[in-house]
Amino acid sequence: MTNEQTAIVEIEKRVMTRRKKILSFSNLDKVIIQNITKTTAKGNIDNISRTKSYARFYYNNKEIQWSFLASMVSRNAGYNMTDLEGEWFHKVLSKQERKALFYTFERANWLIFADAFPQLLLYEYSKKLRKPLFYLLPAFSVSAFIETEWEYFWHFREGKRLITSQIINEQNIIQQPVIEHPLFKQKVFHTLFYNLQDFFHFSSVIFPTLEGQLYGFSVHNFTKLDERIELGKKLASLLFHDKYYEFFYRFSRKVEHTGSRFDYEKYVGERRFRNTPFLRTTFPICKHIRVETKDWYNGERKKKWYKTVSIGNQFDLTNWFLKKQKQLQAGILIEDLLKNKD
Repeated sequence: MTNEQTAIVEIEKRVMTRRKKILSFSNLDKVIIQNITKTTAKGNIDNISRTKSYARFYYNNKEIQWSFLASMVSRNAGYNMTDLEGEWFHKVLSKQERKALFYTFERANWLIFADAFPQLLLYEYSKKLRKPLFYLLPAFSVSAFIETEWEYFWHFREGKRLITSQIINEQNIIQQPVIEHPLFKQKVFHTLFYNLQDFFHFSSVIFPTLEGQLYGFSVHNFTKLDERIELGKKLASLLFHDKYYEFFYRFSRKVEHTGSRFDYEKYVGERRFRNTPFLRTTFPICKHIRVETKDWYNGERKKKWYKTVSIGNQFDLTNWFLKKQKQLQAGILIEDLLKNKD
């Protein structure tokens, strides 16, 4: 067993022992919990507020790289949402189908923020008070898995392990309540439209630049937990790549997130007009309830989840993405023509 593994085991034992005790909080603890609860609720209103909250946190705490990754992936969630009410998907998807897809994106991202943002804020409080406050994480129904990882990070400052652990945690958070939920399975993941998009790799997560380049990876087998974790690790490696990080960071600082793909399309040579709307003029605020569920962590930290990934050299998606968009639009036009002919 490596020194890292030994340390994780020891920390986890302490975390589990602590969790078996009845929670007893000091007055300061209660104030911190109340403040974090309010701040998280305010930031979890919609995709725009989440994206900005993640980004603001990163600008002030650059050692927590996951928050930058979360902000950039959240931008993509906004793009996917507004696509549903853009020029093209209206032609092939009914109002109910578009609503189901929107709520899937919204629910998954709401759940991740509700779990992850208290962790970030608690870390920030720990910095200010110069002592670890992660014993308060159970007050926010956060997994023992990630509590252990925060404790490890606090003592050993191993940032690469922390971002990987955060990716693992967030994807496990949405597995049962979204990916495996019977309603989402029926209305979204088992539909012909979703499976065609998956099969032809029409979906992707992209990191834009002010120079008009689009970097990222196509999304495949989204319902598979291990695949999503691998994708998250690849996206993290790309986002913090020595050669490209500054391009992504400048885009994040300069470009206000509206949810519309025009946020970045205006920098791509051939795009001259907007065909997806602003998110806040399109969708209502959704009210969510976080149903209390059993901790997803069963005591097994799968080794494959922590293996280093290779991002290869096929991540400049500029031409590929534009080509895929045209293919998707052509397919929609054909489907629309056939539907109208019938």
